[in-house]
Amino acid sequence: MIQIFLVTGGAGFIGSAIIRTLLKRGAKVINLDAMTYAGNKDNIDTTGDHVNYLLVEGSINDRPLVSKLLAEHQPQAIINVAAETHVDRSIDGPGPFIETNIQGTFQLLEACRDYVQGNKDHEDFRYLQVSTDEVFGSIDSGQSVETDPYRPNSPYAASKAAADHLVRSYFKTYGLATMTTHGSNTYGPYQFPEKLLPLMVLNAVDGKQLPVYGDGTNERDWLYVDDHANGILAALANGVVGNAYNIGGGTELKNIDIVNLLCSILDKLQPRKDGAPYADQIIYVADRPGHDQRYALDCKKARQDIGWTPQMDFTTGLEETISWYLNHQEWCRKIATSTYDRSRLGLDVRTKDH
Repeated sequence: MIQIFLVTGGAGFIGSAIIRTLLKRGAKVINLDAMTYAGNKDNIDTTGDHVNYLLVEGSINDRPLVSKLLAEHQPQAIINVAAETHVDRSIDGPGPFIETNIQGTFQLLEACRDYVQGNKDHEDFRYLQVSTDEVFGSIDSGQSVETDPYRPNSPYAASKAAADHLVRSYFKTYGLATMTTHGSNTYGPYQFPEKLLPLMVLNAVDGKQLPVYGDGTNERDWLYVDDHANGILAALANGVVGNAYNIGGGTELKNIDIVNLLCSILDKLQPRKDGAPYADQIIYVADRPGHDQRYALDCKKARQDIGWTPQMDFTTGLEETISWYLNHQEWCRKIATSTYDRSRLGLDVRTKDH
C-alpha cells in the first residue's frame, strides 16, 4: 500500500481535494506547488498543522528541487496535478501552458526516471498523470473511450495531450511505471472563480450579469471534485501501469441548463431582494474561439478494472457547491482583490507568444 505521496499542484482545486482525501486515509503528503494565481493556501488550511503534510513552494520545472524532494522523502507515488488549466487563458496566452503542462511534465518524468533507475527499493513506484477529457476533442455523439485518438482543439487541450504522450512514451521507452486519468468537467468547493459555476454564483449574488457563451448549448459531463479525487486514487491503487482510465460524472448537461438550474437553486437559498428570479441576469455573449461543442466519457473501464463509480448525485452536489460559495464569500473576495476580477477572458486571438 502506498503511504507516501508527492502531489504536484496540490494547492489548486483538484489537487487540494486529493490531499484532503489522502490525509484522511493516514497517508503522508508532500505538496509541491508554484503558488501561481490558482494556487491558494486557504484551500488546504484544514491540513496546515497536520503532522503528515508538508507544503513546498516551487515549480515542477525545477528538476533539482523535484529530485531533492524525491531523495529526502522517498515517496512511493507522484500524482501530477500541476497545470495551467483554463481554456480562455490559453487562448489569451498559450506560453505558460507549454511551459508548465509540457515542459514541466518532462522535468518530472526525468526526475522520476533518475529516482527509480537501478534502485530496487523503488520498484513499486508509480507516476500518475492527471489529464482531461478535452484531449479527445469535441464529439457529436456517443462517449470517448481511453483508446480513442486525440483531437485537441485549444492550446490548453493540446498541451495536456502532449504531456499525455510524453507520459506514455516514458512507460514504453524507459519502463517507468506511469498511468493516466482523464477527468471530465469537475465542480465543487474551492474552485477558482474563473470557472463557470463559481463565477455564476458570485456574479448572481452581486447583481451582475451571468454571461453564457454562444447559444449555451455546449455540453459537458459534470463530475464532483471528491469523486474525481477518489477516482484518481483508485486508479493509482488498482490500475495497471501503462494504462489510462476515464473518470467521468455520468451527468451530461448543456451550459444553459446548468446555469438555469443554478439560478433556481439560488432563488431558494438566497432570493433576490426584489423578488425577481436570478435567471433574469442571464445574457448571451460572444462564443469562445474554437469552442468544443460536446465532451462525454465512457467510464466502463474504471468501473470494471479499478472499482470506481461516482457517488455524488449531481443535483445534491450542485446544491452543496452553491451553498459552499455562499458561505465562503470571503474566500472568493480575497481572490477577487488579488488575482482575478471576474473579467472576460479568452477573446484575444492575436499571437502573443512566438
